[in-house]
Amino acid sequence: MAAAAQLGNLKEEATCSICLEYFTDPVIIIDCGHNFCRSCITQSWEGRDGNFPCPECRAASAEKNIRPNRQLRNMVEIAKQIHLPPVKTSEENLCEKHEEKLRLFCAEDQRMICLVCRESNEHKTHSESPVEVVAKEHKVKLQEWLRLLKKEEEYILESKVKEEEQYKTMRKPLSKKMTMKENANITKLSNQITSLKALITEIEKKCEAPAWELLKDVGSTLSRCNNVMIQSPEAVKSYKVMVTLDPDTAHPKLRLSEGRRHVRDKGKAQRLSDTPKRFTEYTVVLGSEGFTSGRHYWEVQLLPARVAWTVGVVAESVDRKEYFKSSPEEGVWAVEVFDGHYKAMTSPITRLFPRGKPLKLGMFLEYEGGRLSLYNADSMKLLYTFPQVSFTERLFPYFGLWFGAELRVM
Repeated sequence: MAAAAQLGNLKEEATCSICLEYFTDPVIIIDCGHNFCRSCITQSWEGRDGNFPCPECRAASAEKNIRPNRQLRNMVEIAKQIHLPPVKTSEENLCEKHEEKLRLFCAEDQRMICLVCRESNEHKTHSESPVEVVAKEHKVKLQEWLRLLKKEEEYILESKVKEEEQYKTMRKPLSKKMTMKENANITKLSNQITSLKALITEIEKKCEAPAWELLKDVGSTLSRCNNVMIQSPEAVKSYKVMVTLDPDTAHPKLRLSEGRRHVRDKGKAQRLSDTPKRFTEYTVVLGSEGFTSGRHYWEVQLLPARVAWTVGVVAESVDRKEYFKSSPEEGVWAVEVFDGHYKAMTSPITRLFPRGKPLKLGMFLEYEGGRLSLYNADSMKLLYTFPQVSFTERLFPYFGLWFGAELRVM
């Protein structure tokens, strides 16, 4: 087995990452040290007057700075003599239009193309990279998703077992209506497990597949990963980001700490310039960094001596100078905590009844998934998830304070 692996490594080292065949007249790019067939790299740089990028690492050179690699040429000859087969190309790895090898991956169209496609008007202005290079990058992404999805599967399995045990214990005292509800919960968890298992199996197969097969429909696979609602505490917390407060957005009554992690409603307005970013109707401050993609988790400590807060996310386009309604329809996804009462700012309002009335809250934004979820940050119990939507603009962490309230971003 070890010998076979070593022979496989030798074959890989003797193969050009552009044509996926044994090197022919190999040359090395002096600036970065990567090797290619002379004809492959020459064709890759054809038509360029300067800024010659390496097809593998994309490092650019001012000149065609290459030289023959005689040692590599000798190694290739040795590989051929011990009858290592060159990398074979499946018929499925051919361009349907030109019947050429799919050697490049188009970043704009998220699909594999051949060298003839690259020169067409359709792709001339697009950014392409060798299939092998992009496959390595996507494999890392898929492996990270695999880790998270397996954690999520474990979490849902545990939840299902608890639901089933509770159902067995409480079945006799439960009313018919409650029994149906418990059964529905168990069925929902079973369906989630089935979907996760199918996605996990698909990713495992892709990670073991050749580069061209891994990239086939990889966009669809990643999209379905993004649509999985992550609930397990470990997975949620792995997306934790540092949020700082943006003083340029803060209402004049708010005082920010020097580190911009703590804010308090002082009740008396400061003399501050009325910039377009600043809120003047509501005592609100936003996070400094906005989000247009990805998953992000942060925590907020509502200091117990005060009584009123609103926390969540807000769309960049929300009116900062006039009254607006705190609701998803107005670009606000937030939860209000007032005098011990909790409610999600939906239309109509959704009352929440968290156990223990937590004052340390976790916010989990899934941009592509179109969800904002609220957690008790100490127990990581899910308190509320806003109905799924399609986010279309930059979202900022949102913090509203009233009646002398204060909070700290964790």
